[in-house]
Amino acid sequence: MLQNEKKKTARLEARMTPEVHALVLRAATLQGRSVSDFVITAARCVAEETIAQRQVIDLSQEDQENFAAALLKPAALTPAMKRAATAHGRLIRPS
Repeated sequence: MLQNEKKKTARLEARMTPEVHALVLRAATLQGRSVSDFVITAARCVAEETIAQRQVIDLSQEDQENFAAALLKPAALTPAMKRAATAHGRLIRPS
């Protein structure tokens, strides 16, 4: 079944000012879409963009090099970290 042919069962309702409603209606009309289709398309676009922005970490060249160096040569464990690792080994058993 194609994306557009999937059964639409989820609902979304929103309250808005008359000014926002007029703006959305005008934009939907200009695109030849229903208000519902316009809002769904706009919301999906912004949602996908927001998620994509949060899934990628942009680092400067210097930060990339520092990150890679930290992965390749991690700092020595502090005494507290060693104690925590020992406690973890006692408390958590591998599955």
